[in-house]
Amino acid sequence: MDGAFGLWARADPEMRSITDGIEMADSWVVDGHKWLQVPFDSGYTIVRDTAALVNAMTTSASYLPKQQTNDRVPAFLVPELSRRARGLPTWAAFKSLGRHGIIKMIRHHCALARQIAQDLGATPGIQVMNDVVLNQIILRFGQDEDGPERRKVLAEAVIDKLICDGTIFVGGATWRGEWVLRISVICDATTVQDGKLASEAIREAWMHISTYPELEQTTTR
Repeated sequence: MDGAFGLWARADPEMRSITDGIEMADSWVVDGHKWLQVPFDSGYTIVRDTAALVNAMTTSASYLPKQQTNDRVPAFLVPELSRRARGLPTWAAFKSLGRHGIIKMIRHHCALARQIAQDLGATPGIQVMNDVVLNQIILRFGQDEDGPERRKVLAEAVIDKLICDGTIFVGGATWRGEWVLRISVICDATTVQDGKLASEAIREAWMHISTYPELEQTTTR
């Protein structure tokens, strides 16, 4: 089970119910470089069957250490034989934040996501496509009568303008047949005012793009 965001939400007693049932999975994977904000390419795997993991990952060679009984050789648990100490910044984050700090961070980011969604949902031509229960927001641009091809053109134009303007960074994704703008709120330094600035930047970009009639003739990439 991929728990890139949802698994962290399980740390919060108020949100734990949305992850009910994941304890039945045979394995979990979760990123640390997203919500935990440790350096990039830090990820974790939690596996129920240790023997299955070792059998899948073990590489044998004469120059490699031999597996002894009850001996934990990291190279037998991951794809790499050599890697940096990813566990150190993760330990530092846990030590610094603690359980209550992680819960506070999760609640803060989820509240910011709800604020942004509420601010933008009232703007004509912008539709919040998902129930904002975590820190993720999905936005569609255009009206129902525009059709998905036209809405894709509009979404790409808004994303391009936002990136060029430089106030916030956003990306696009396909979701249920629609090309949408996707927002993840994960930076611990992001404030309520930053959320307002992000909403305003998206609103202004949309108002700018929606006034350009030449986009009517634009084809999708």
